[in-house]
Amino acid sequence: MTLGSLVWNREARANTLPTDFMKDAADTSFVQRVCLPLLLKSQNQDGGWGFHPGSESRVEPTCWALLALSNSSSSQATQEFSAKAIRFLRSAQLPDGSWPATPGERIGCWVTSLACWTLSLDKSANDATAAGLKWLCEDWPRDSSLWSRFLRKLLPGPSLAPHNEAYRGWGWTVGTSSWVEPTSLALLALKSAPAALLPVGAGRRRRLAEALLYDRMCPGGGWNCGNPMIYGVAGEPLVIPTVWALLALRGNPQRSENAQSLSWLQNELDKIQGPASLALAQICLELYGRNRPENGQHLRDFYGKNEFLQNIPVIAWVCLALERTQGWPGNPAQGIPG
Repeated sequence: MTLGSLVWNREARANTLPTDFMKDAADTSFVQRVCLPLLLKSQNQDGGWGFHPGSESRVEPTCWALLALSNSSSSQATQEFSAKAIRFLRSAQLPDGSWPATPGERIGCWVTSLACWTLSLDKSANDATAAGLKWLCEDWPRDSSLWSRFLRKLLPGPSLAPHNEAYRGWGWTVGTSSWVEPTSLALLALKSAPAALLPVGAGRRRRLAEALLYDRMCPGGGWNCGNPMIYGVAGEPLVIPTVWALLALRGNPQRSENAQSLSWLQNELDKIQGPASLALAQICLELYGRNRPENGQHLRDFYGKNEFLQNIPVIAWVCLALERTQGWPGNPAQGIPG
């Protein structure tokens, strides 16, 4: 799959109602008139994007902008912008295969998952993607090592946040603790990559990480940033962690945990107050085959209120939500070694 191939499946749209066509046309028009021009004019000379127009280029907003451009129905017209972004991402990669959060840092972090996911769409970057995936699979959270688990068993009193410590995911920074969002994004990176680029042991990492996400689900569905229970008190799920977890677990739609969490997310739609959460929730529900409410909130209305705060990742998510992304990894990758 190449950048520019991720376009809305027009055959599927043949069965939609006239009102759906009208909504799709309005959404596409908004993306083409407002969102994409803002993304394009915000690209820096080095090919990257900052979190806001005019700010220093960083890996995270560059990845989201590139994913939005590659999914756009105008992808042919944006190929030059995409090529510059790919060059920026490749130049930002560290010698060990990882990517840093900010320029000048010499230690990789969670954005390596996002960079691998994005670059896996372009075959010319296979070497960079493979190196990044190898780094990811060698980054184990220190808090769930055998030694750390043994020491915690010696501590008196109840556990602060009881969960199965044999399951292991990824942290925000190298060698720390497992968290829901970086674990989900690492899984998305592993599932998006061609099997030939995956290192030995990737299958085991994926299985442990999926088990961790299910173990960290809040009672009744959904996820928060970390633990579902603290001293016996149930944690409250949040929209964005729930979206990432559900997208990472989309290969298991038959599981009751997925159904519970989807229902929770659908019930939260009318309560969402920000465009980032609404865009991601819409992407998630649609990829699971659940339509957005007929009279629900609309992303175009948020732009009228605050212009999405000129936030590059948010604008990219809105593009992906309104142009009906088909490029999100779904079913588990086939032939994963180890």
